Amino acid sequence: MLLAIDTSTHVVGVALYDGKQVLSEVIWTSQEYHTVELAPVVAELLRRMKITASELKAIAVALGPGSYTGLRIGLALAKGMALAKHLPLVGIPSLDVVAAAQPVRELPMAAVLRAGRGRLGVGWYKSEKGTWKSTGNPEVLTAEALADRLKMPTLVCGELTDVERHLLARKRRIAVLATPAQSLRRPSYLAELAWRRWQAGRINDPTSLVPIYLHFSEPIPG
Repeated sequence: MLLAIDTSTHVVGVALYDGKQVLSEVIWTSQEYHTVELAPVVAELLRRMKITASELKAIAVALGPGSYTGLRIGLALAKGMALAKHLPLVGIPSLDVVAAAQPVRELPMAAVLRAGRGRLGVGWYKSEKGTWKSTGNPEVLTAEALADRLKMPTLVCGELTDVERHLLARKRRIAVLATPAQSLRRPSYLAELAWRRWQAGRINDPTSLVPIYLHFSEPIPG
């Protein structure tokens, strides 16, 4: 039984996964209340499924990029549970979770999430052997800058506002927008990715695992 925790942005999610099926999944939008909301939701998830914390066998956590505070809260809970229960801990980049939800296509893909101050954290992916593979480090872009970067048909998925969707939609033959439902960052995909890494023995040290932050010192023209 694996518990997955994602607090990368205002969209927060937790899921229970046993390698065969998603037993439960909760997703909600938090307005900076991660600290008071996360632990009670996890406790209620376990209670509803009649599972005790001692029955968990592994913990998965989204590493970001995303909200500085949100990531710290999610990682603190995941690390605390892993250390207290002596459980394997697996950290997964949040943009990989966004990418995992998309059907594999021949198009390149830009996966995005909120990076604060009206900016986006953007990860670039390509299809390889039936899955999405990252082609480099994530970067910070405005929606306008992202639109300018698209020079060939590209799938764009992730957290976009209505204004950003309309801006990108102007490049109809270039920006192929995933639907809002496809763009929702679901903790069940985090759980699947982490389960495979756990089974392959690719776990992380709770004492040294850190979030992925996007650093920028200069304003991005927008």
